[in-house]
Parts: sequence; structure tokens; C-alpha cells
Amino acid sequence: MQNSTKNEKKARGRPRAYDADQAMADATDAFWLAGYSGTSLDALGTAMGMNRPSLYGAFGDKHALYLSTLDRYVEAGLQTMEAALASSSSLAKALQRVYDTALALYLPAGAEPRGCFLIGTATVESKVDAEVRARLADGLRTFDGAFERRLKLAQAAGELDAAADPVVLARVASAILHSLALRSRAGDTLASLRGTAAAGVALICGA
Repeated sequence: MQNSTKNEKKARGRPRAYDADQAMADATDAFWLAGYSGTSLDALGTAMGMNRPSLYGAFGDKHALYLSTLDRYVEAGLQTMEAALASSSSLAKALQRVYDTALALYLPAGAEPRGCFLIGTATVESKVDAEVRARLADGLRTFDGAFERRLKLAQAAGELDAAADPVVLARVASAILHSLALRSRAGDTLASLRGTAAAGVALICGA
């Protein structure tokens, strides 16, 4: 009977089982909503359904968790971009698909505009946090690289002028993405943002 009571107490003290991927997604949403500095440990615990000891045990402190959410976002973003860029034989259609996919994320149906997680949260913290600044720079380079690879393929296929510079155009393509992220957060309409993206695609493809 004594052992049974101890086992029952131990069981009651255990944190509930959790899905690591879902917990990370919930943490990302919390940081996305309020930013790194504006998101308390209590808010994270509530969003993730975890108490502080469990959160620390699984993910480390708040800073480590935030860096992990940035890494996760960039990795998922790269996969999504590469899929969109490879989805069509036309460079123009592939670029437009990237922007349309991004806008669906930046302007979720039935919810408040949220823009890009990386740009919207890491840009603020990068001023005072070298690790966040490094994550931001690496993330931007990662997305530049995805555009650059697709532009080089288009150039090799004769779809893009031989004199065009894929490195520079990749930065232009990324700059359009950044603008969509910021303007969506600021309240621009979907129609307006799609118009901006279409104009950017025409500019790149005509280079």
C-alpha cells in the first residue's frame, strides 16, 4: 500500500505528455504574436501547455527556445520556397507562387495579419542580441540562395537574359518578399500586395 501511494504521487507529479513539434509551433505563435521581449515565460507555458520545469527541461530557457523557433521557421520556409520554385517550368509562375504562398502565411484567413516571423521578431532583437542577429542574417542568405538557384536555372534555360546577374536579382526577389511581409503587417490589402508581387515578378523576369 505504501509503494502504491508513492507511485500515485509520482504519477500525479509528472508533466503531461507533449508533442515536441506542436509545442514548438505553439511557441512560435506566441513569439509571433507579442515578439520575443513581449512574450513571458508564463505566456509560453500557457501556449505550449507546459509548466516551467517541463519547458526548461525540454527546450532550455526562453532565449534558447526562441533561437530554436527561428531555426525551425527558416528550415520550413526554405522547404516551402523550394517546392514553390520547382512547381512550374515558368520562372514568372514560380516566383508568383512563392509570393502567393508567403501572403497566405502573412495574412491568415480569419485572423489578424502577422507578416513574417523572422523579419517581424528577429529584426527588433538583432540590435541587442548577436545570436539573433546571426540567425537573421543566415535566414536572409538562405532565402536569397533559394531564389538565386532558381534564377540560374532560368538563365541556363534561356528564360532570363544572359547579362542578368542572378545574385543581384535574388536579392531583389527577397526584397519584394520583405516588403510583402512588412506591408501585410501594416494593413495593406491582399489585392494590393498581390499587385506589388506581380510588378516585382515582371521586373525580375524582364531583367
